[in-house]
Amino acid sequence: MDSTVATGSEENVWGGGNKPLGASYGKLMMWFFLVSDALTFSGLLAAYGFSRFKFIETWPIADEVFTHVPFVHGNFPMIYVAFMTLILIISSVTMVLAVDAGHRMKKNAVIWYMFLTIIGGAIFVGSQAWEWATFIKGDFGALETKGGRILQFVNTDTGERAAIADFAATIESERVNHEKKNGVWYYEGQALPSYSLNEVIAGVKANSNIQIRTEAIIQEGEGQGEKTLLSREESLAKLTDAVQVVEGANLIQNEYGSRLFADFFFFITGFHGFHVTSGVVINLIIFFNVVLGTYEKRGHYEMVEKVGLYWHFVDLVWVFVFTFFYLV
Repeated sequence: MDSTVATGSEENVWGGGNKPLGASYGKLMMWFFLVSDALTFSGLLAAYGFSRFKFIETWPIADEVFTHVPFVHGNFPMIYVAFMTLILIISSVTMVLAVDAGHRMKKNAVIWYMFLTIIGGAIFVGSQAWEWATFIKGDFGALETKGGRILQFVNTDTGERAAIADFAATIESERVNHEKKNGVWYYEGQALPSYSLNEVIAGVKANSNIQIRTEAIIQEGEGQGEKTLLSREESLAKLTDAVQVVEGANLIQNEYGSRLFADFFFFITGFHGFHVTSGVVINLIIFFNVVLGTYEKRGHYEMVEKVGLYWHFVDLVWVFVFTFFYLV
């Protein structure tokens, strides 16, 4: 008798039937998808962390890379990235409010909160696209050595980075031989940089206030955490190692430092951006269904809750991406 009672009690506790923990099939599948996606992002961020640790002495400094604000000239480290993060967090809050309104069957409130969520997601995606564009274009330009190291330039009069355009010389023969109309750039290689290697070298030699800064980070002592600044004599000697001019960043070159940084940046932030874009599209579909009264007729707004789970996941992943790329 006692054995029967115990067995029945155990079945009541653990027997979830076809709805474990009271979750619907759709919601449970969403959780399975999010767990698998979390493992994917974890692997990518772990690979990034390992690579950064291995090449920590040459890794770009985020405060020197992400300094742009749209329509504003100047050096504003992390300001715009912080704005993007704030927008995404606020959109997560509006999604919570939309789910809550759905539980209380308030159609108009769901419509407005989902609309705000979609706007926030669109702003984030647009901001990320703009950030990519500025990262690819670059600001200052640099030289790359035979070993793939990056040589940046500093104006010792101001103590700030110097753009190649500010000091490079103009050598007529260099520009004439490489005009686009000659077709050399198209048939035999990639598009040429704004200035040739010889023009940059000539500009450095002609301007005594220009010195080279290597991508190596000072690990201890005075200037710890900063890039290594060479003396004028060392800078002139280092020019002999340069083989090409680098402007901006792509999957092959990176004027900011280690090319691995650019590879990871494009892949991980692009993968996350794809998730956000997908979320915006899905939210749009759910939004129009809400407007049409589809879920009102069903008697529940579970679809809003399911897409809300996805949106919160995307928001949470960005917190880790933001921390790894911009803060640590």
